Amino acid sequence: MSVTDILSIQLYTLRSLEDLDLILDTVADAGYRHVETVGSHLDKAAEVRAKLDARGLKASSSHVSMAALRERPDAVVDACKTLGLTHLYMPAVPPEERDMAADGWRSLGRELGQIAEQFRAKGIRLGYHNHHWELKPKDGAKTALELIFESAGSSPLDWQVDVAWLVRGNADPKEWIHRYRSRITAAHVKDIAPAGQNEDQDGWADVGSGTLNWRELWRVCRDAGAEWMVVEHDKPADPAATARNSFAFLRNIED
Repeated sequence: MSVTDILSIQLYTLRSLEDLDLILDTVADAGYRHVETVGSHLDKAAEVRAKLDARGLKASSSHVSMAALRERPDAVVDACKTLGLTHLYMPAVPPEERDMAADGWRSLGRELGQIAEQFRAKGIRLGYHNHHWELKPKDGAKTALELIFESAGSSPLDWQVDVAWLVRGNADPKEWIHRYRSRITAAHVKDIAPAGQNEDQDGWADVGSGTLNWRELWRVCRDAGAEWMVVEHDKPADPAATARNSFAFLRNIED
């Protein structure tokens, strides 16, 4: 298996290009063979699938909103089947919920776990994607992320570990990855610029040009069970260059 078989790119990275045809042309030209779609793509799955097929691209996975999971779960499952993907990740709670108390995070973990059970029966795996706000202590020293996974219990809730957001939250990513390795099915591969650089990009960097040791972290994520390694940059100045530069760095990362 080559790197390109497991490497994907989150299309949120290229959202400023606006036109989906241009976005998909850009990632295909950069060398990617897989993409991670955003929640809105699930609403027009047949159209998106046709555009992917036309470029020889496949969907590795998708993000999905909590609202969609609650309000139209059957439509979400149908969209996943149309797109040919089996990995879904809920990427974030709405901004107004990000400071909620411990009970709110426990409730979220239970609900996600229950939905993950229902989706598993239909051949779809559901996971959670972290940022840094889930690393705030909510119950003594226990963080929101710990409460989510604890409350999900023995359910099949997965984790898409966003390594750079763990670092932004002052956590040791290797420690967290080891601790929750049984839940990890994908990783977001993004990089952090040196202090004071790329401030117009919220301090993010193209993969391989920042401060994270991705040669080591790639192995850590893969050893923990990450099936998909998904490039992401939250605010690139030049999305096409970010896609190209990140692919160029990662294509030989296992050599």
